[in-house]
Amino acid sequence: MPEAILVFYAMMSAAGFLIMAADKRKAKNREWRISEKTLWLVSIAGGAWGAWIGMYTVRHKTKHAAFMIGMPFLSAAHLGLAIYLYAIL
Repeated sequence: MPEAILVFYAMMSAAGFLIMAADKRKAKNREWRISEKTLWLVSIAGGAWGAWIGMYTVRHKTKHAAFMIGMPFLSAAHLGLAIYLYAIL
């Protein structure tokens, strides 16, 4: 069961990274964008690590204070939750 936690966070992190990269691509191509609400929902659901890495990899949302402060905080919160769940399961 603890392995499921790792798989879940790996999948959500991949989703967070991909959605951040997709939004950056859409921004460059002047296409319809992915809403910030969606970016946050994926991050809150467990994709914060990937979204945070994606922010710096594709240089997206790095000038937005909410993302610069929120993603590291959310990533730390998910790390704590993952450690807690891994320990009790």
